[in-house]
Amino acid sequence: MLRAVISGQRHCLLKSSNVVIHRTLATTSDKYPSPYFPDEPRQPQVHSAVPGPKSLSAMKHLDQYQDTRSVFFVADFEKSKGNYIVDVDGNTLLDVFAQIASIPVGYNNPALHSLMKNPAFQTALANRAALGVNPNKDWAHQIEETFMKVAPKGLDQVFTVMCGSCANENAFKTAFMYKAAKLRGDSSFTMEELNSCMNNQAPGSPDMAILSFSQAFHGRLFGSLTATASKAIHKIDIPAFDWPKAAFPKLKYPLSKNESYNRQVEQESLATVEAIIQQSKKPIAGLIVEPIQSEGGDNHASPDFFRKLQAICKAHDVLFIVDEVQTGVGGTGTFWAHESWDLPDSPDMVTFSKKFQAAGFFLNGRLRPAQPYRLYNTWMGDPVRAFQAAAIINEIESKNLLSNVKNVGAYVQDQLSHLKELENVRGQGLFIAFDMPTTAARDKFLVNMRQNGVNIGGCGDRTVRLRPMLTFQQQHADIMLNTMDAVLQQN
Repeated sequence: MLRAVISGQRHCLLKSSNVVIHRTLATTSDKYPSPYFPDEPRQPQVHSAVPGPKSLSAMKHLDQYQDTRSVFFVADFEKSKGNYIVDVDGNTLLDVFAQIASIPVGYNNPALHSLMKNPAFQTALANRAALGVNPNKDWAHQIEETFMKVAPKGLDQVFTVMCGSCANENAFKTAFMYKAAKLRGDSSFTMEELNSCMNNQAPGSPDMAILSFSQAFHGRLFGSLTATASKAIHKIDIPAFDWPKAAFPKLKYPLSKNESYNRQVEQESLATVEAIIQQSKKPIAGLIVEPIQSEGGDNHASPDFFRKLQAICKAHDVLFIVDEVQTGVGGTGTFWAHESWDLPDSPDMVTFSKKFQAAGFFLNGRLRPAQPYRLYNTWMGDPVRAFQAAAIINEIESKNLLSNVKNVGAYVQDQLSHLKELENVRGQGLFIAFDMPTTAARDKFLVNMRQNGVNIGGCGDRTVRLRPMLTFQQQHADIMLNTMDAVLQQN
């Protein structure tokens, strides 16, 4: 079995059809320790198969109560550090999957550990508030110093919830309530509406829709699952609403060499969107789109596409909802991925979760429901998670992590473009993906990478997605790239 080990100077020769690249693994003195994690491991160490015997035993135990067929291995988070995850067998893996893009600033980050000493954090942990009826005394301050500090321009409201699916579900509800209010002329509810909604019938339960895209992923609850179209296994056997989907543009990569073709397929997609809105027999209350379709295969579109998509929504009074659950909080090199679109106006709503360690959505104040209890649940978020989110924002700002993401992301994309075994290398910042020839080849590659000390993930039919943390640096990239090259040569 290969080992990814740094020992003095080592070179790896990467051969492509036209070029030979000498990638140097840095010496201990010039690249280590990491400025973000001085005590993190310096390389992967693999002692057993992954999953190993202790992981398999733990999985067998857990399988008595929960399905473990999706589990890669069982983690030892106490021993994990920085960009490295440790499993219960003592294997140390460089983690470029990061809990499905959910760890922003490294395992056991000291800034997050220090929260334990904060009396306000301790109080929030011991007394979880039902924020809709009894918000804690510093909740407004927390909102200002956390969510509103990084709110997308033009969005002055935030509704906090428990997960990304919940964020999208409540964004959909907001769109429906806004559309219904406009259709009734902002007058009061009629008795017929109030009575009929209790039987799930019109006019109180109107037949409206959310427009989404092919290959999209927006969650696994009922509304969010209806808008999802990335894998059939998510949706099979589950009743769904009759909501339309438009074809997301299937671009050719690299983008710089296929501009004419890509403009054409984007225009075709936009034409389909407008036709669906115009021809729909039911009002389209909102359109939801990911800046990069993640679960569906890391599918990109141009900033021009999104600007024109927003213009279509505005022209037809359809709310423009941007799902930043996976792309948000820095992974693309800007705090919000949609910042790179240069939109003339803000989206109507932006949903978030994952790297923020908190969930919810930002919205324009005009979308706040006129009546109380319409956007509401018991907890409405969690002050503990808001403390974590504030610490994450501070780490990103104080350590200039967005610049790190841009610089290292450019390096990784350049290096990957020379590997002839990879297809369609694409990315924005460290939000990077490439395709393998087949699903079987992709799945074998993922397994072999873990056996050689790099935890990595897939998406779509044959895509490998990289989701490293914002603290991922060039020395980490070199370990990943050299391991990747060695695994590809094995196959």
